[in-house]
Amino acid sequence: MSAGQELEVRVLAARWEADGVISLQLARTDGGQLPPWEPGAHVEVVLPSGRIRHYSLCGDRGDPYTYTVAVLREPAGRGGSAEVHDTALVGGELVIRGPRNHFPLRPAGAYVLVAGGIGVTPILSMARELTARGADWRLQYGGRSLESMAFLPELDKLACAADAPVDVRPQDRAGLLPLEEIVRAAPAGAAIYGCGPAAMLDALRAAASRVRPELEVHFELFTAGTAEPGEGGAPDRHARPFTVVLAQTGETVEVADGTTILEAVRDVVPDVPYSCEEGFCGTCCTKVLGGTPVHRDTVLDDGERAAGDTMMICVGSCSAAELVLDL
Repeated sequence: MSAGQELEVRVLAARWEADGVISLQLARTDGGQLPPWEPGAHVEVVLPSGRIRHYSLCGDRGDPYTYTVAVLREPAGRGGSAEVHDTALVGGELVIRGPRNHFPLRPAGAYVLVAGGIGVTPILSMARELTARGADWRLQYGGRSLESMAFLPELDKLACAADAPVDVRPQDRAGLLPLEEIVRAAPAGAAIYGCGPAAMLDALRAAASRVRPELEVHFELFTAGTAEPGEGGAPDRHARPFTVVLAQTGETVEVADGTTILEAVRDVVPDVPYSCEEGFCGTCCTKVLGGTPVHRDTVLDDGERAAGDTMMICVGSCSAAELVLDL
């Protein structure tokens, strides 16, 4: 199954993993095997209401017949998590797309895993994989309270099996994760993998830049990214309006102030793929054939941003008068 294909699954079971966190076990309705996946992967889930949400896979990837995802109830969210928690989904059918992976484990001499809240879901699959490889890893896990922190028993088992240091820090008892201290203590040649709230990830990257700039920091968050440095939520400082040329048809569209590229393009190409509209899922990734894109997503790494040949059109912009897209 490619990233764009749909697959019907049945919810086999639901389980409480912590206060406010429920996991769902999914299997194909036809009983067949699910597509293989790697640590850090996620699936796109179409809920009964039609809402589309992205959830990290956190089950046993050695089991080809089931996927497991975990969902934090977010009272201030847009309704997706409440639907998962409040709807009798067990026995029902859902549609999924994927898996996709914008957060893959890359070779490193050692691994420092940093999880904040529900960000532990991809980190759990990484810890499981690194334990199986016999790799050197350690985990720093922060959460609102001990009761709200999911998968603690399994993480404890993995820590024992791998003889890996696991530091669990509930904020109401121990305060915030000491990110600068974590970065300073990282082994030489280590890669840092972080998943959690945007503020935590921003602080983690800033700490690495200050004290250990030689370390690679990989991250993922399932919320909208923060504004670019200097913008601070101010109105778009780039050229508006600007023109987008659709190379496949030769048509042009104007992106006016207050309109995203995606919204403008959809008026002409209604079937252009998209999902989150917040720059974190990668569904709307589009080739750039001309012009200079401005990136505001959390999918592309620094090298991909510098290359300027792809962009997420749901949040990206343009620094000139014209942008040419492979659409």
